[in-house]
Amino acid sequence: MPHFIMEYSANLDDDLDIPALFEALNETAIATGVFPIGGIRTRAVRCEHYRIAEGDPDNTFVHLTAKVGSGREPEVLKAAADKVFETFTQQLQPVFDRRYMSIGFELTELHPTLNYRQNNIHQKLAAKKESVS
Repeated sequence: MPHFIMEYSANLDDDLDIPALFEALNETAIATGVFPIGGIRTRAVRCEHYRIAEGDPDNTFVHLTAKVGSGREPEVLKAAADKVFETFTQQLQPVFDRRYMSIGFELTELHPTLNYRQNNIHQKLAAKKESVS
């Protein structure tokens, strides 16, 4: 983890470079040293139906949720979240400068016993690292 889930208004289709944004988010998450690479997931959900503020069709939104596993100190999560939000807003700044836009970000910590996972990507990355060494 984290799992990044980005929701965005469909009227941003021509403005967002989602692959570049996701690359920057993943690189930032890795650079924090807080999250294992094999647990990072990033996905976008295009929202076709939405209403923003007074309903002006020129209004846009992008909201990022990061779901993380439990057990890290709050100050560690806060520092990582600050870096992620900085990257997120920097990547969106060119669009923000020319469009009416609401940018949101929330980091949520998943329940320690009610969160289930099965992932063998960690083993793949470890084996890959060993073969390079």
